[in-house]
Amino acid sequence: MSSVLDSLREGFFMFWETLWALVLGFGLSGIVQAFVSKDQMQRVMGDHRPPAVLRASGFGMVSSSCSYAATAMAKSLYQKGADFVTALVFMFASTNLVIELGVVLLILLGWQFAAAEFIGGAVMIVLFVLVGSVAFRGVTSGGAAQPDDAPFTRGSWGDAASYAIADLTMLRKELVIGYGVAGFLAVLVPMHAWNDVFLTGHGFWTTLENVIVGPFIACISFVCSVGNVPMAAALWHGGISFGGVVAFVFADLISLPLVLIYRKYYGTKLALRIFGVFYLVMATAGLVVEGVFAVFGAVPTERHTEIVPTHFQWNYTTFLNIAFLLAFAGMYWLYRTRARGEGFAIDPVCGMQVQTANAPAHARHDGRDYWFCSDRCRERFAAGRDEQGPVQIRQGRKPLL
Repeated sequence: MSSVLDSLREGFFMFWETLWALVLGFGLSGIVQAFVSKDQMQRVMGDHRPPAVLRASGFGMVSSSCSYAATAMAKSLYQKGADFVTALVFMFASTNLVIELGVVLLILLGWQFAAAEFIGGAVMIVLFVLVGSVAFRGVTSGGAAQPDDAPFTRGSWGDAASYAIADLTMLRKELVIGYGVAGFLAVLVPMHAWNDVFLTGHGFWTTLENVIVGPFIACISFVCSVGNVPMAAALWHGGISFGGVVAFVFADLISLPLVLIYRKYYGTKLALRIFGVFYLVMATAGLVVEGVFAVFGAVPTERHTEIVPTHFQWNYTTFLNIAFLLAFAGMYWLYRTRARGEGFAIDPVCGMQVQTANAPAHARHDGRDYWFCSDRCRERFAAGRDEQGPVQIRQGRKPLL
């Protein structure tokens, strides 16, 4: 029993150490989502030449960090006319090059890991474009883009708060699982157990094996986005190599639930191709990042005996948490009392705010329209409403292959 309590305490204090960073990251993400028109994304991503890839990466960096939302948005961009490879680049950037991920990495693992996120993210995107240009040849554009100008209304700041709260709502399960699993891994799994899974002490072969196994752990852990950072901290604490940790963090997009979503969006054959290309690119990026950092002597070597202090103390973290909790209270008040801007709706399943013009899914029930952040939420809505009456669902694009 004491071990379970120790694990829960470890997970909680990981959360406490990064609380202010989460509020800051989600707040900035919400502001950008409210004031950057998604229609601009659709107009400028019609191919996968360097300018389009750079624009997709930039738009992804300022978008939601939720892996499910990013997957749905990539599908929506593709259907609106974006190039398939470029739409997936957007998805890479929106889950691996975002502010909150970098800040949480900095706090839990150190500056090398935060730097590796952005350096490795760029490497991964370049690798993906090179491989994807061949692997996805013949997957044509999803349709003609029909951009609209996003109006700037009185409800924009309310919309920004709503986006931030919605992102947090979407990620609540991943965050709880991520911190919880990390706490149990850090306390209950002994060092020798990790050494049995991950090679140690064999130089290059250690790194190679670790970057291959790291994404596999991400695939079966069901944890994605910011939620896998505390688990990455536990893996680093347990002995996995620097490159293996980086590959694990990048591999949030091949979590098994997301692979099943790819299958539903694009069909089995293309989903398997996406999984294979993603796995290859993520593992290779982890290997490249460790090599680059080794050249400059920047590979971290220190593994603390404790990931975070497991007690409260009056330090900068506590003061920052108090300040940002007050900021979060203001954000939540703005969200609850907002005058929502026109053209927006709330996903009735997960609570995420979506633009009706760009919503990935739509349904009609009892004469009322509903918009959703993803097909996954629409299906959950339809399943819950079947007993009350039929739900009219606007069908998405058929599988590509």
